[in-house]
Amino acid sequence: MRRALLTLLIGTGCSGAPAQPAPAPSPVETAAKPPAAPAASTTPAVASAAPPEPVAEKPLTRPKEPLNVLLILVDSMRADMPWAGYERKIAPNLTKLESESVSYTRGYSVSSYTAKSVAAALSGQYPSTLRRSGYFFTKYSPNNLFLAEVLQKSGTYNMSGHAHMYMKPGNGMDQGFDVWKVVPGISFDSKTDKHITSQKLTPMAVEMLNAVPKDKQFFMYLHYMDPHDVYVKHKESPNFGGGKRARDRYDQEMFYTDIHIGKLLDHCRAQPWWSKTAVIVSADHGEAFGEHKVYRHAFEVWDVLTHVPLFFHVPGAPAMRLDTPRSHIDLAPTILDLMGKQPAPAEFAGKTMVPELFGKQPPPRPVLLDLPADSNNPRRRAVIQGDYKLLVFDNGWRKDLYNLKTDPGEKTKLNKTEQDKLKEMTELFEAEWGKLKEVAPYGGNKLKDGKRANGPT
Repeated sequence: MRRALLTLLIGTGCSGAPAQPAPAPSPVETAAKPPAAPAASTTPAVASAAPPEPVAEKPLTRPKEPLNVLLILVDSMRADMPWAGYERKIAPNLTKLESESVSYTRGYSVSSYTAKSVAAALSGQYPSTLRRSGYFFTKYSPNNLFLAEVLQKSGTYNMSGHAHMYMKPGNGMDQGFDVWKVVPGISFDSKTDKHITSQKLTPMAVEMLNAVPKDKQFFMYLHYMDPHDVYVKHKESPNFGGGKRARDRYDQEMFYTDIHIGKLLDHCRAQPWWSKTAVIVSADHGEAFGEHKVYRHAFEVWDVLTHVPLFFHVPGAPAMRLDTPRSHIDLAPTILDLMGKQPAPAEFAGKTMVPELFGKQPPPRPVLLDLPADSNNPRRRAVIQGDYKLLVFDNGWRKDLYNLKTDPGEKTKLNKTEQDKLKEMTELFEAEWGKLKEVAPYGGNKLKDGKRANGPT
């Protein structure tokens, strides 16, 4: 008999600008629901026959067979979703899926905006260590090794669908994909996203899934865009707060996106391959509504920008919530493991999460956040260990220590009151970053820190 460990994540929603960040998770350990009693048999009992001895089912420790993987990223999806305590029911389909999944209450994107965070998720490497251009809309060199390239060499069929023109083929993150499409009828805007696209992305994804070669193992990555600014009202969504505030309209956007993700999931559940497919849901970054005087995303690595939903719906894995911090750096090796393609290449910095998805105690390890300097962003890095976070500005001229459990909004620096912990976290930061081989960006443009992008192409 398998028992699921459930924890309750308590959060507080935001009503408008300036919005307050969701409180840190307050895990409350509860007993799993007892298994349902077996239905009464309709077969007459034989008095002389002894009842058979029950055969205990051996708990799974990993998938019975290699799986397909569907990775869904929702742009700008905050951590304070309904399953985390937000009072508005803005994502019923994702809420249901999360309740059936292994969910990390302290999941993190590696960075705070798409060009850097998605590259980390798809490569298993920190953006500072990838060969890349020095511009905000970063391009990545073909000399980098990405997850899809590893999968493609092993014979899998790789697909990706997008709804922003930055993600058109050619930015370097499409390496190894057999199909990489952007929805039709959209244009590029360097400052925002004016398009509504979920209603286009889901049918396009269904079309791609229906075209997978027969009996071919597949990996699909989809990127839904609609919660991204500009936030608009939708007639299909409840009129949260009358749509007066940015957060009200964001919630409508989230509900609208969830409708179309629900349609995608309905299609997937009806397919013969559903029982052999893992679904991973997360966000490329969070979204700010005035916290730390920040709006939207990028430029900093506050928790409101990097703390994101992260859950895994995996056949055979019991539903549970885990409070151990984890980041997208572990996605690439985890996907390889789910698909039976281990070991991961040496370039991948993360570790597979598959054992803990099937009940093994998650080992603690540091989470690193990485925002390299580019044409628009100053350099920001951070390390999270347990309840503490050390935020490091530029090349280290300023270091701020926070306790995310007692101060989830990162409002109170502990540099003076917890000097021993500051020293410990500084040493950890230097040790972890010392393991990485950072690469300067290329292109010759001026970076936000005043330097030039003179790295290797």
